[in-house]
Amino acid sequence: MAKPTGRRKSQLPDLYYEGYLEKRSFKDKTSRKLWTCLCENKLFFFNEKRDNDYTEKLDLTGLISVTDDSSPDAHLDAARFNVQTTKGNIKFTAPNAESRELWKGFMYSVAKLQVPLSLNLLPGQVHILRETIQKERERLENPNPPPEPSPPTDVNTGKTEMPACYYEVPRLEAELLLEREAHKGNLLLRPGRDGRSFAMTTRQDLDGPIFRHYRLVANSNGGFYIDVDKPVHFDTLHKVVAYMVEKTERTLTPLNIEDQYDKNISFILSDHENGERHLQPLLESDPAPEDPTPGTGNATPAEPEKVAEQNAPATDKEETEDDETDLCSPGPTPPIPEPRTLVVPPSPAPRKNVPGSANSAAKPTTPAK
Repeated sequence: MAKPTGRRKSQLPDLYYEGYLEKRSFKDKTSRKLWTCLCENKLFFFNEKRDNDYTEKLDLTGLISVTDDSSPDAHLDAARFNVQTTKGNIKFTAPNAESRELWKGFMYSVAKLQVPLSLNLLPGQVHILRETIQKERERLENPNPPPEPSPPTDVNTGKTEMPACYYEVPRLEAELLLEREAHKGNLLLRPGRDGRSFAMTTRQDLDGPIFRHYRLVANSNGGFYIDVDKPVHFDTLHKVVAYMVEKTERTLTPLNIEDQYDKNISFILSDHENGERHLQPLLESDPAPEDPTPGTGNATPAEPEKVAEQNAPATDKEETEDDETDLCSPGPTPPIPEPRTLVVPPSPAPRKNVPGSANSAAKPTTPAK
């Protein structure tokens, strides 16, 4: 089924009553259980309570009658009733007899603007129907009310100054949010159903969770007030929250969901030996050494002697050639080792023949020729 192009649940008119109903028209072969909302003089049907887009709606302007359906049914507890309009007859089934009486009372009251006398209702329920009739009369007398003023905005940023406990959620999601984040607060602000006002939702525990919804209406001359029997006026929405916290002795606290940020950097490290993975904190490294020569990242400072030697003027051609050779050489020339001197041991001196010695006597003489 295609989604309707109408307004979403958060943008529907004032809600008077809601609950599950089984609906069956003359076109339907079987009943369908739908979440039903009575907003002004229209019924909006949703597949589920959490849905935001309604599947169909029924205008009660042409209501003729709302009567019980006494036809036999296999379910003895079935609380069925018929709604007859100028467009046809629709059969509904409520969860129980009490719910059926309330649905009949609300439908008849908003369509006829009077409380039905034939219903079995409690005094408190009759009082609620009379308040609903009064609201519906005021709406019909002012079909196009002037747009209500928007909340104050920041002059510098132009953004709306909303309390920290304001969330863009509809009625049902507000209850789920307070249920899920009960340890962080039990009061929040949200947009109103009509799209012009705001609403306040609270959650408390008394043999189970109890939710309360209050409407916050903007004054024509500025400010807001809580739409209750004795309205309380405030200048800003922040003061509405402060008032609820103070008057309930901090039993109600604003819901504040802050984003958590890590204080240390860490990463998942794998061990190549055993294949295990663990969380490894990022170790703080030593600060990088300062660069002595600004503007060059990898430049190496020259030695003072070489710098002075390069900057010194050449005195003659030989010195100039030596400087050019030094500048063009790829690096410093290693020193040339000194040549070693071969040390030869001294040779013995020749012996002389001494007259009268044994050697001289034994040596034969050569005769003269």
